[in-house]
Amino acid sequence: MFTGIIEEVGRVAAIDVNNKQRRLTVSCSKLARELKQGDSISVSGTCLTAVQISKNSFAADLAQETWARTSFSRLQPGALVNLELPMRASGRFDGHIVQGHVDGTGTLVSLQPIAGGKDFLLKITVPSELTRYIVAKGSLSIEGISLTVAAIDGVEIQFAIIPHTSEMTNLSSLKPGNPVNLEVDVIAKYVEKMLAGRQAENSITLEKLVRSGF
Repeated sequence: MFTGIIEEVGRVAAIDVNNKQRRLTVSCSKLARELKQGDSISVSGTCLTAVQISKNSFAADLAQETWARTSFSRLQPGALVNLELPMRASGRFDGHIVQGHVDGTGTLVSLQPIAGGKDFLLKITVPSELTRYIVAKGSLSIEGISLTVAAIDGVEIQFAIIPHTSEMTNLSSLKPGNPVNLEVDVIAKYVEKMLAGRQAENSITLEKLVRSGF
């Protein structure tokens, strides 16, 4: 489990393809030293397993589904990626619950400075089927970053980005039209399932009452 607080920005060193199997190698000066083979690491919001580790890099194998369902298809050597190690049991919750399971990809619309200040306004579009999980002032993971929703206009979602977030993540390296990994708040999905279960139970109860003549 992750929290969406980026610990380091890594750089793609290579994407090797061998018989349709892809291996992603990421250069990073800090987190590679804390990894051991088999450890999980969030790479731009996608939970991967480190299979090969050196002093300043790690490699992870990408399943076909991972390549197809994430923003990784836009990655080239030199691209920046957000990195986070799993939260320790004794750690502090600074962001929100992030599993590293990408629900879909959005599209970067713009990242522009806000007039009269140092902050930025981030705009993205999201798949329509994910909008039901997104609420104003709620949390959304974008490229592994825990962000708070500022405004919603249909499928366009807006966020206020402070300078620290811009500097410590890969956001400023992205361009309009680039895909971005999205993970909605898992709590919203559990609530939806529980409500659907209750509605189904109520429907069955009502049907029984009707059949019994009430």
